Amino acid sequence: MTLYIIIGVVIIILIAVVAGLYNSLVKLNVKTDEAWSDITVQLKRRADLIPNLVSTVKGYATHEKSVFEDVANARSAIMSAKGPAETAKADNMLTSTMKSLFAVAENYPELKASDNFQQLQSQITDTEDKIQASRTIYNSNVKDFNSKRKVFPTNVFAGMLGFNADREFFDAGGDQSINQPVQVKF
Repeated sequence: MTLYIIIGVVIIILIAVVAGLYNSLVKLNVKTDEAWSDITVQLKRRADLIPNLVSTVKGYATHEKSVFEDVANARSAIMSAKGPAETAKADNMLTSTMKSLFAVAENYPELKASDNFQQLQSQITDTEDKIQASRTIYNSNVKDFNSKRKVFPTNVFAGMLGFNADREFFDAGGDQSINQPVQVKF
């Protein structure tokens, strides 16, 4: 009888431990998904601002067709990107083309003085800051999830509970200039 009680207590403890591990992995997974959603919202917001910015710059710099096409292609790439790696690559491309667009704007003082351009510049700067903050939160959640999945005793049960793979970091690349927000100050 005592042996059955001991076995019953051990089983109850084991179930409680596994349930706790499962719940903690689910919570970290949901937090990571939420953080990824925040990144995609900010990237979409930035992508939505770009046509207005391009239109404003086009009004002053109509002969810069290749820059406008590059920005449009980069915007399209970020809107269709899937997953952190593809999104990071598209984000790098968009950041690079935005730098070219703002370099064109530098050549047109009347453009820089335009209220519409200044307002768009402010909104894009704000969005870049939000993207950076969202990326930091997402990568922190990925780190927490991946660490939790790999430590004992979670690593013993994670695969059995359906958590077989690490989450992917949103890495902007090794080039530190790419990791910086687009500079839109004039």
